[in-house]
Amino acid sequence: MEQHEFEQCVEQMRLGNQDGLKKVYENYLGYIYTIIFGILGNKENAEDVTADFFIRLWNSASSYQKGNSHRAWLATIARNMALDFLRKHRREIPMEEDIQEADASQNVEKTVVGEVTVMEALKHLKENERCIVDMKVLGEMTFQEISEVLSIPLGTVTWRYQNAMKKLRRYGYE
Repeated sequence: MEQHEFEQCVEQMRLGNQDGLKKVYENYLGYIYTIIFGILGNKENAEDVTADFFIRLWNSASSYQKGNSHRAWLATIARNMALDFLRKHRREIPMEEDIQEADASQNVEKTVVGEVTVMEALKHLKENERCIVDMKVLGEMTFQEISEVLSIPLGTVTWRYQNAMKKLRRYGYE
């Protein structure tokens, strides 16, 4: 979605027209989910926060300032919501009974041996490196957009990304 199309959708949302939200949802659902899942690492929680994201987007459409990078604005909201979720639920530790009651499909997934996923590879990275790799690779953001979202210098973003890629290569992931 182009910048001007996004701004039209935001204007529709400001006027109470749900078609604007629908268009943004259709174009950015995967992008937002990827950012949130990259931070949370849990499918169910990422789905919940992603759903909440679009509710918040509807309620905060009036705070968008025309001319700003809409992808960076969306990513900032998604990232902040995921981090808020982590802070809120950090102390919740699953009890042994909860683990035993886990869905059978989750147990099957845990028993699969030898299959390396992107998320497993990313576990070898620091949080700040993983976030940048998620945004760059999965979120398809530019280094400039990542810099704006994270409020860190462009050079720091590229340096962390390069270091993260070196670590992944060292662990045998590419």
